[in-house]
Amino acid sequence: MAPFRGVRYAAGRVSGLAEVTSPPYDVIAHEIEDQLIAADPHNVVRLILPRSATGRPDEIYSDAAVALQDWLDQQIMVPDQVPGLYVYEQATVRGDALASQNGHTGTRQDAAGHGIAQRGLIGALRLVPADAGIVLPHEDVVPGPVIGRRQLMEATQANLEPIFLLYDGSQPGAATRLVEAVATGRAPLLEALTTDGMRHRLWALTDPAELAAVAADLAPRQALIADGHHRYAAYLQLQERRRSAGGGDGPWDYGLALLVDSAAYPPQIGAIHRVIPGLAPAAALDLAKGSFSTSPLPGGTRDLPAALRALGDASAGGRVAFLVAGGGEAHLLSDPDPVQLDAAMPPGRSPRWRGLTASVLQELLLTRVWGIRDDESSVRVVHNDAARAIRAADEVPAGTAVICPALPAADVYAVAANGERVPRKSTSFGPKPRTGLVIRTFAQG
Repeated sequence: MAPFRGVRYAAGRVSGLAEVTSPPYDVIAHEIEDQLIAADPHNVVRLILPRSATGRPDEIYSDAAVALQDWLDQQIMVPDQVPGLYVYEQATVRGDALASQNGHTGTRQDAAGHGIAQRGLIGALRLVPADAGIVLPHEDVVPGPVIGRRQLMEATQANLEPIFLLYDGSQPGAATRLVEAVATGRAPLLEALTTDGMRHRLWALTDPAELAAVAADLAPRQALIADGHHRYAAYLQLQERRRSAGGGDGPWDYGLALLVDSAAYPPQIGAIHRVIPGLAPAAALDLAKGSFSTSPLPGGTRDLPAALRALGDASAGGRVAFLVAGGGEAHLLSDPDPVQLDAAMPPGRSPRWRGLTASVLQELLLTRVWGIRDDESSVRVVHNDAARAIRAADEVPAGTAVICPALPAADVYAVAANGERVPRKSTSFGPKPRTGLVIRTFAQG
């Protein structure tokens, strides 16, 4: 992790940091995007999810670049004077009911009684080949989003939001000690309380001796990509394009990242659900009956807590189970037929990969049983919100929602360590870093 001159919103030039920052681009529902745009004319969502002023989709990335340059010229956003790493903390405000509902309770408390959900370091990650075994992806990607994120970076000449990395700090070193010392003993550069009940704080770590100690500690460590696989793939794609064009070494050899000690702050892993437009729930269930055991849930989607409890019980101990829901009904799918399951699995996969709920979903249920390709054009994904997935299915003609359990962390780590990747959009690690607190421009990075 290398220091860089972070670019941040200037104090007093915007209505507030909560109003100009956002969740990561790929978890923002359309209605939330509208709310963010309305909150402040300089919300970072205008950069990460640009809308063309002319209505031409091919101009959205250049529009984002123009907006960013305007904000820099007007000093809405300004670069820090000294390169550094940034200590980043996410915490729940004491007594905040919304944060508790979202599961952001935190495992420790600060002096004011706030729950510390996560602390880590934001810096410029030096890019390494995917097969180097230093940065481990755990999830597959699809070309469309990778190309889109790369085009956005090329247009803006910036990394607008960090990817999220985890490393095993069970043998803690200087990085973990400094993160804790800075967060508990120094005044932050900024603080923001967002509507999800999270307090975000940022500190700059600029002392050369401290930066050297962090670098020495992190150099031999391995990191898992928790969130941001498409952005990391876009980093590598951009680097390759610049190298092929004779660009040599440059800012494209790095990418913005948040690095968290998973021993100090174990991540939360939420589920990612599927919505299949055009597939009626009754038809989906009829097709699935030949490959799974199916059980109707008496309360249907009207009693979603009971349905989710049934899913949790059915998937306990690593067993495969889903909910198929829509039109007020919900059915539990479990115990896939072993012969069909074996035939559906691609060759060369490990037994652990073949037993993942996400693998069974992709290879057997979606591809073999329903004849649907699990990509962004055919299947919508909804992060960690079963109710929203069911609503989305009911809003589209003849839509079906597939409610999935969260993958266990041990399975994710084991698959990644074996050099494999779980199917795309299988995990939702959290808490996710807030976008817009600090960005990295190539001119300053």
